[in-house]
Amino acid sequence: MNSVWSTGDDCGGGPPKLFSILGEDNNRQDPLTPSLFINVTNDLLAANYEMIEIVGEVASFKVNQGKWVFFDIKDDEASVSCFMTLYQMRMPIEDGMRVIVRGTPKITKWGKFSFTVNAVKPVGEGSIKKSFEILKKKLTDEGLFDPAKKRPLPKDLTKLGVISSTQAAGYADFIKILNARWGGIHVQVAHTQVQGMDAPSQIVRALKYFNEHGEVQAIAILRGGGSADDLSCFNDEELTRAIAASKIPIITGIGHEVDESLADLAADVRASTPSNAAEMLVPDRNDMKLGIGMMIDRIDTILFNRADAEKKSAKEKIVQATNAIYIQIRDAQAKVSNQLKVLVAMNPETVLKRGYAILNGDISPGSVVEITTIDKEIKAEVKEVNDRK
Repeated sequence: MNSVWSTGDDCGGGPPKLFSILGEDNNRQDPLTPSLFINVTNDLLAANYEMIEIVGEVASFKVNQGKWVFFDIKDDEASVSCFMTLYQMRMPIEDGMRVIVRGTPKITKWGKFSFTVNAVKPVGEGSIKKSFEILKKKLTDEGLFDPAKKRPLPKDLTKLGVISSTQAAGYADFIKILNARWGGIHVQVAHTQVQGMDAPSQIVRALKYFNEHGEVQAIAILRGGGSADDLSCFNDEELTRAIAASKIPIITGIGHEVDESLADLAADVRASTPSNAAEMLVPDRNDMKLGIGMMIDRIDTILFNRADAEKKSAKEKIVQATNAIYIQIRDAQAKVSNQLKVLVAMNPETVLKRGYAILNGDISPGSVVEITTIDKEIKAEVKEVNDRK
């Protein structure tokens, strides 16, 4: 007689319960084999506990054959055996650290209970700092943070990739300052989580996308302030390596000025905040105008000094020329300040479309002048010229 198991739907919605169909004599029940018992138990665990997070202290940590990781996670009253692959351990842990592990419970084929872990993250300032220092030393020894590998940000930035949570205040501040300082930058945004156990993998995928498509000149990774736990995802080993390996220059604006992550160390440029990242990426419009004005003033001074050094006999002509140049320079300065408006307003085609005409030639009686309209070119003789009153 076969054994079956119930989902518990007929038992008030409680946990699934195993039962057997009785034999015809109603006094005998077929036993389960060990392998069937383990399979059924694991099915029940998977159905009811698809993914669990446990927080506790690491004990008995060890790595076997450079592939498998075994450790216990415990509190004052109990301990749970954990197993994971070394590849999945993206932040270093060791005995005594407080961590969160995420995974599924199961019974091994030897009948031992184990918690199969797919992600682990240190929690608490002390554990996070210790994990940070261990991985920092490892990657430093590999030369991953070598200053010689850092690249400058592009000076002519027109296309920027941004990796951040679009719902975060830090992202909003970044975009606001970017537009206020210069504007005209084409921004592609990859919306990702910027805290929690899933954030590093999402950011790595965004980096891969930008690198494979090659449509941006620089990438900004942004996250506003937060606790050590909030920012710890930026100490992920895979994410740190992905930043260091990027073909496109990367700037990070993570947390506040006092915060330091491995992502910051791997980036080409580190900004203290998301707002500071925007300031470093694009120039300030007013600063540019001021700089142009100062440059013109310096040119003016040079020209004046040169003119003053000329021969006395030609002094009057030189002064007149210098004054003329001075006026031209001041006119140019005014044009620079209003260049966007002037470019549109001074377009001849725009003027003609508004119904005006352009007159060229000597305006005196008897002369022939050229008159240009939006769709005509006219030659006309001047009959009479009078001053306006």
